Amino acid sequence: MLRIYHNARCRKSREGLQILEESGKDFETREYLKEPLSEKELSKLIGKIGIKPAELVRKNETIWKESYKGKDLSDSEIIKAMVENPKLIERLIVETENEAVIGRPPSNIQKLL
Repeated sequence: MLRIYHNARCRKSREGLQILEESGKDFETREYLKEPLSEKELSKLIGKIGIKPAELVRKNETIWKESYKGKDLSDSEIIKAMVENPKLIERLIVETENEAVIGRPPSNIQKLL
């Protein structure tokens, strides 16, 4: 089963959702701003993508610039920041049982289809 971590206000996220809809595959949608991820869920998702937590942060967000930029943060502190401020999570993300991709560009989703 595919899952998309979706932000309806984001153009790239809407493009990714459209790719999944057109694929004909079953998937579920999780609007992560309305239903935030737990630290455990986010850690597992980062592991599936195969990146460091800092690589999933939207560093141009005001909250990052004002509260976190330039600080020496551990991976767990970065994950906690994203859990507390879901807007910091790069979008969009699509996952399967065993792997996940950041859908920037949205064509990355094809790797999972």
